[in-house]
Amino acid sequence: MPEARAASDLLQIGDVADRTGLSLRTIRHYEEVGLLPEPQRSPGGFRLYSPEAVERLLLIKRMKPLDFTLEQMRDLIEIRDELARPRLPGGRRAELTERLRTYHALVEHQLGRLRERVESAEAFARQLGDETV
Repeated sequence: MPEARAASDLLQIGDVADRTGLSLRTIRHYEEVGLLPEPQRSPGGFRLYSPEAVERLLLIKRMKPLDFTLEQMRDLIEIRDELARPRLPGGRRAELTERLRTYHALVEHQLGRLRERVESAEAFARQLGDETV
């Protein structure tokens, strides 16, 4: 169970959806598949999310257009969480940093693919524009 936080720091799922641009269903799904820690609950049983959970959802949202699988998302989140620990042994830090570099290369590759798709779509739009003149 997550550590208790001050109620003023916590957000209900609708507020989280507004802040992240994700649907309620998507937020619940990410929780169900383990990408988000189990949220606290209000006395009335409503989910209450921490600012860290909102940041994690924004990170997941950035990964989605790059075609990350749920497993890759989970792995990258775990790597980043572990790297944030202050007393991580040097060997482990080096191993995790290398894995992070692999994900960075994957992101760069996927960005290249997205740029190609955008360029193709822009060329098509220009072609259609020329045909309507």
